[in-house]
Amino acid sequence: QVQLVESGGGLVQPGGSLRLSCAASGSIFSINVMGWYRQAPGKERELVAAITSGGSRNYADSVKGRFTCSRDNAKNTVYLQMNSLKPEDTAVYYCKAVRVVTPVGNYDYWGQGTQVTVSS
Repeated sequence: QVQLVESGGGLVQPGGSLRLSCAASGSIFSINVMGWYRQAPGKERELVAAITSGGSRNYADSVKGRFTCSRDNAKNTVYLQMNSLKPEDTAVYYCKAVRVVTPVGNYDYWGQGTQVTVSS
């Protein structure tokens, strides 16, 4: 069984920074893509950033230049450094691991979500 555990959310003032972490645990051979999605109240879940095992990154236009996604393949962990936060970044942030290779097959997994609130 594979689990994703997120940490690092919280309340921050506009212009502030937060760093999210997501660690995957279990019987894992490799993870193709790890990334972050977010869902604000009344809105659909959207991709924020993703990174492949080779280090290729993809960002939503709304966060380019402010957020940085990185990963430690040895630790099966993905990070999201969020700078210059805006109130519109307020959402529940979810970690996703895509094509996780395990002894019983390849699957996608989601984390439980962590709340990020940007407010003065």
